[in-house]
Amino acid sequence: MKKTALAIAAICTLAVTTATAGTGKKATDTSPAEDLAAYQHYFTERFPGIPLKEFGNGVYAIDKVSRDSWEAIEEFPPYEPMIDDGEALWNTAFKNGKTYASCFPDGPAQRKNYPHWDGKKVVTLPMAVNACREANGEEPLKYIKDKNLNALLAYMSYQSRGQKTNVVIPDDKALEAYNKGKEFYFARRGQLNFSCAQCHMESPGLHVRTDILSPSLGHTTGFPVYRSKWGQLGTLHRRFTGCNKQVRAKAFEAQGEEYRNLEYFLTHMSNGMEYNGPSARK
Repeated sequence: MKKTALAIAAICTLAVTTATAGTGKKATDTSPAEDLAAYQHYFTERFPGIPLKEFGNGVYAIDKVSRDSWEAIEEFPPYEPMIDDGEALWNTAFKNGKTYASCFPDGPAQRKNYPHWDGKKVVTLPMAVNACREANGEEPLKYIKDKNLNALLAYMSYQSRGQKTNVVIPDDKALEAYNKGKEFYFARRGQLNFSCAQCHMESPGLHVRTDILSPSLGHTTGFPVYRSKWGQLGTLHRRFTGCNKQVRAKAFEAQGEEYRNLEYFLTHMSNGMEYNGPSARK
């Protein structure tokens, strides 16, 4: 119990490099396993009665009115045609006669394998898709607003539904990347001086104008998402970019180190939850 309390104190403090009160323990001193237990405990205590897997549905897990509208949308999901497009792309041969299956021999259900540490860096599924293309003499797809990349990710995510998130932190270098992602999550930035945690850990359920802030537990499980605001599918890194811009902060490069490390941290925090993408959001 005492160890869990220390982990909660550490992960909830915004000053990642400052010792937690009375413990002499820094937030970065807690292990990923301690962080995971504390993080998931925090949200399940904050929203009692909501099963862990439900947090993968974002704000629709905690707001009944929003959920009713969302369930009606999901009866005829707007992303369904993109899944079909992605399947066609998966089966279309490159100029050399090979397909994506040459890079992913165990099939398109790949979400359980990403993000992962390859010994040098965090590798995400969009990166792996482009690495496959380049290995087969094709041009890489753009990481923001590319309909073909979004379609492929939609198809691969759909095939991955039900797989459990299981991000591993295998060594000290991977731990360094994880801790950088953790620092990013808790660091204030931009003219509005907000952090990811302030909106999505401290304030889920509260309104910002007409929007309800979602809990960040499970944020990574449902991508790519079809946002009504976008009128199309979008990637997790597109959402990171939008959040940074909303607090008037510098947006980093999609699939750059900063966002990949953030994805690594956040996905680890969802370990044990099912992948449920693609999904629809407001």
